[in-house]
Amino acid sequence: MSGVDAGWRRIGRALISVSDKRGLEGLAAALVAQGVELLSTGGTASALRAMDYAVRDVSEVTGWPEMMDGRVKTLHPRIHGGLLAIRNNPTHDAAAREHGIPPIDLLVVDLYPFEQARAAAADFATILENVDIGGPAMIRAAAKNHDDVAVLVDPDAYAELIAALAGQSGGTTRAYRKLLAARAFARTAAYDAVIAEWLAAEAGDAQPQRRIIAGTLKQTLRYGENPQQQAALYATAMAGPGVVTARLVQGKELSYNNIGDADAAFELIGDLPHDAAAVAIIKHANPCGVAVGGSLGEAYARALACDPVSAFGGIVALNAGIDAALATEIVKLFTEVVIAPRASAEALTVFAAKPNVRVLLTGGLPDPTLKGQIVRSVTGGLLVQDQDRGTVAASTLRAVTKRAPTPAELSDLLFAFRVVKHVKSNAIVFARDGATLGIGAGQPSRLDATAIAVRKAIAGGATLHGSVVASDAFYPFTDGLIAAADAGATAVIQPGGSLKDAELIAAADARGLAMIFTGRRHFRH
Repeated sequence: MSGVDAGWRRIGRALISVSDKRGLEGLAAALVAQGVELLSTGGTASALRAMDYAVRDVSEVTGWPEMMDGRVKTLHPRIHGGLLAIRNNPTHDAAAREHGIPPIDLLVVDLYPFEQARAAAADFATILENVDIGGPAMIRAAAKNHDDVAVLVDPDAYAELIAALAGQSGGTTRAYRKLLAARAFARTAAYDAVIAEWLAAEAGDAQPQRRIIAGTLKQTLRYGENPQQQAALYATAMAGPGVVTARLVQGKELSYNNIGDADAAFELIGDLPHDAAAVAIIKHANPCGVAVGGSLGEAYARALACDPVSAFGGIVALNAGIDAALATEIVKLFTEVVIAPRASAEALTVFAAKPNVRVLLTGGLPDPTLKGQIVRSVTGGLLVQDQDRGTVAASTLRAVTKRAPTPAELSDLLFAFRVVKHVKSNAIVFARDGATLGIGAGQPSRLDATAIAVRKAIAGGATLHGSVVASDAFYPFTDGLIAAADAGATAVIQPGGSLKDAELIAAADARGLAMIFTGRRHFRH
């Protein structure tokens, strides 16, 4: 073939063995049209024959039948030799001729559906049986020998290969095979990572010696936090309802910051009781208004009232379906993203009039009991921790002041402590009647966080008289507590544990405050 680089290789023989039969007929048609001989195994061979394609069984090549319930079929020198033989290497050519090893120029293999078996919560034996052995071995062999062999591991890449063959007279270039090899090694690495994570959990190894983080590219982003940073979104194997799995039903593609903020908003909503309508408005990963109410409309109005200035250009998360009336209220203020389980057709029509609003529908709420992990890069390493799924209940709280909270105060204290968990530290939240009134976030000083929360409440026209205040960690000194009381708070919830606890309790008693210790801290950095 004139004009083709020295790395061009014609495909004369392909081995196809796939669990996912999507696109199989189109791929087979394209290969046969190029004169490619098809080798296959078990169910794939049967499927190809049902499509009227001639197929040679792998067992015919190896001289051994499939055995041990299909566990042993491709682990044979005549298969791996065909994948690993270096073309134009005299020693390899001689070995292949001596032992009757036919060259395999294309490998098309996906893997046993381990991820699906695990996600379906199958029993241990079923999940274990879905650990593929022969598939990864063949994939790695073909990928290692990519100078001569092409390897496909994803049905979504079939069209790309078909186009490449059509444009390269039935062959592939070295550059394309190298790309396919990189994808192949990434696939086996990700597959093994999920298996290792599952088996470590089953063995009770919470901190395994080696940690592998695996994800599948979902979206290449325009840029990261800033235009000079490249970024992409990857989906992990066990993603539940949330930003990653949501349907973008309108608006521009999500940006890096949109995704981070929408995730923070939806996680907060998931942490609130699901039996009440709840709304959270987030800006730069911090809540600027959160409320529960008898309806989503009521909750939205109360959340917005907390800090309407900061809410401009924010993220609105809701824990139930959006109707047209609520959509009409939301679009009155510019909003970057709306995320909710559902929205009515009428609501979507309202949003459609504002094409810059991104609308995400998740189909469900996050499971607050499902433990995931947070991974953060540091120079030369990774920090890995469990998600903060800690919660408090009325029965576990300890009143440390002379006055215990009233039932209304206790309800608000529990609400405020759930919200403060999602505010960057140091964090202070004032609340009343199931709505935030003022939020102070991300300050080096807890006193500064209190001052900001008070200032924002006053700027929003709220009075803090009769409010409660939540602190994400203990008060190190009495100044922040006194400032909250002076602003109008009547009850306080905090972890406790400061060296100054006795002074704090005395200061609270002197001002008639009710104070609760939770024994649980919620730093968020």
